[in-house]
Amino acid sequence: MTFEETMKELESFGSEQTRKTYKRHGVNTEMFGVSYANLEKLRKKIKTDHALAEKLWASGNHDAKVLATMIADASLIDTKQLDAWSKELNNHVMTDGFAKLAGKSKHAQKKAEQWIKSKDELIASVGWSLIGMLAMGQNELDDAYFENHLSTVQDKIHMSKNRVRYSMNNALIGIGLRNNKLEKKALASAKKIGKVEVDHGETNCKTPDAAEYIAKAKQRGKQQTA
Repeated sequence: MTFEETMKELESFGSEQTRKTYKRHGVNTEMFGVSYANLEKLRKKIKTDHALAEKLWASGNHDAKVLATMIADASLIDTKQLDAWSKELNNHVMTDGFAKLAGKSKHAQKKAEQWIKSKDELIASVGWSLIGMLAMGQNELDDAYFENHLSTVQDKIHMSKNRVRYSMNNALIGIGLRNNKLEKKALASAKKIGKVEVDHGETNCKTPDAAEYIAKAKQRGKQQTA
């Protein structure tokens, strides 16, 4: 599909109800209001097209930028492009999509370690999302790597910015699901941390209790392998 064809299709999928929903989630830029179900239809239709993804991102349209994160080729994206895109993040809906793309790239670990130190709330939240993805992924990182990040989460989560707290909590969960040893350490950290308060605005979103989430996820895993 061409850029023009894609934008026309995005516009045709837009709805006032979805625009209202996105606004409640902090989206305040130009958008058509395309549901994730329809974005997924377009992703399946386009598959991977990095050149188109770059044009969609450059459009500035929220829906186009989210679609860009879905069809971009993670093997082609470099650190310069990741940094450039990260500086344009302006809501957590877009941030979540961008984190998934960055997590598929070979630069995930490097950018995670860089971004968790950022003073920008959304960039730092991507960094912690990547730590969680690394924990859940198949890689050669040892337990000590994640133990160090657990210590940081435990010490700093309550003093971190709103969306950073949310991503830190998710990283704690990811680390707890990596293996039995890290599960024990993550649960101990979760107990010391206590309730994690995150302001989700005018939405029904909730912050998961890390210990409960880990236990339920482990139980689901056991049921699936039984």
